[in-house]
Amino acid sequence: MRTAGKTLGFFTLILDVAKGAIAVLVGQYFLQKNVYGAMCGFFAMLGHAYPVFLGFRGGKSVATGAGAFLVLSPLGILSSAGAFLLSARLIRIVSLSSILASAMFPVFAWMFGTEKPVVLWGAICATLIILRHRPNIQRLLNGTEKKIDTTDEHR
Repeated sequence: MRTAGKTLGFFTLILDVAKGAIAVLVGQYFLQKNVYGAMCGFFAMLGHAYPVFLGFRGGKSVATGAGAFLVLSPLGILSSAGAFLLSARLIRIVSLSSILASAMFPVFAWMFGTEKPVVLWGAICATLIILRHRPNIQRLLNGTEKKIDTTDEHR
């Protein structure tokens, strides 16, 4: 959204979520277990973060992970989305909100009774997301991370 605008950003978000969800559904279909679907979701996230065709320089994998675990733990991911929205509203920093929501996902998934192996893969995926945010974490520590701009919110 920052580089291409809201419309293209929205469609990119939808496609990234779909990428994670489809990876899980394919894994579940062919391998017949949720844990294998979770593994496929992880590899979709890994491919998103380190794409071969872009010189291994990709995104943070937040939306792809959300799509993957929306299939595996809908209540867990919806709770994480709520944590993201609340955090973004209160602290106004998208990267920190993404980190917090990702870190909370395994807890939410466990609380809602998601299978333990899937919760473990959720924790692995959350770790990937947090590691992908290392530059953001450094900017947070330096006090230079950008906040959500609210100047055009009411237009």
